[in-house]
Amino acid sequence: MPKSTEYEAKTPDERGFIAYTADEDAVWHDLITRQLPAVGEHMAQPYLRGLQLLDMPVDRVPQCPDISARLGALTGWQVEPVPALIGFGKFFGMLADRTFPAASFIRKRKHFDYIEEPDIFHEIFGHTPLLTDPAFAAFSQAIGQAGTRCDKADYSWLIRLYWFSIEFGLTREEGRLKALGSGLASSVTELPWSLSEGPEHRPFDVIDILRTPYRIDIHQPVYFVIDDLSDLFAAAKRDLLADIREARGLGLHAPKYPPRDAA
Repeated sequence: MPKSTEYEAKTPDERGFIAYTADEDAVWHDLITRQLPAVGEHMAQPYLRGLQLLDMPVDRVPQCPDISARLGALTGWQVEPVPALIGFGKFFGMLADRTFPAASFIRKRKHFDYIEEPDIFHEIFGHTPLLTDPAFAAFSQAIGQAGTRCDKADYSWLIRLYWFSIEFGLTREEGRLKALGSGLASSVTELPWSLSEGPEHRPFDVIDILRTPYRIDIHQPVYFVIDDLSDLFAAAKRDLLADIREARGLGLHAPKYPPRDAA
């Protein structure tokens, strides 16, 4: 997350709805219509099924109460606008409570291709489709529950498991590499990059993931491939705090990316 931003949160009314402008609705329309063909080609079936179930509007920014109503009926989750950038502690607590925190603003035209901080396009189009699936929803809740039990010093270790699976995970379907993560679904450039021969593709391994540093402002140099999704769901039943202790003892891998000031 950037420490500062030119974006301001939008305040929902008493029913939870936000008054987006016609220009903001147009940005949503242009973002989703541009991304849908790539998503249909490159995203994995769990994401595509969820997208179909949610049946998001194309001509306007979706409203959190409408998405929450559909999620609630499917998995008991809801989406809640957050007033600002939130810390890991708040994030984990909301996941544990089956609530996904959604930034309420949508990017400006000048940030159409890339925005560092998550906006509502990333949050709703990227994240909520997987939350329609009970197994993925349970995995996200398990990450949140682990976060409510671990020390603050462990937050940066635990979030890597979420980052390299729910945000930027890959999988295989009928032998073909497919994107699974929400960050990939909402990125016009990183989605094809993640599946190309450019980055390193590693097998899914919890300890390896916990030891792998990342940067949020570049395309990832490393992605983890979940060949069998049951391996991801099994991770929700692991003692993740013990996994963090093991990863800490082994230490971080050397970064595969340049320092931020050298990028």
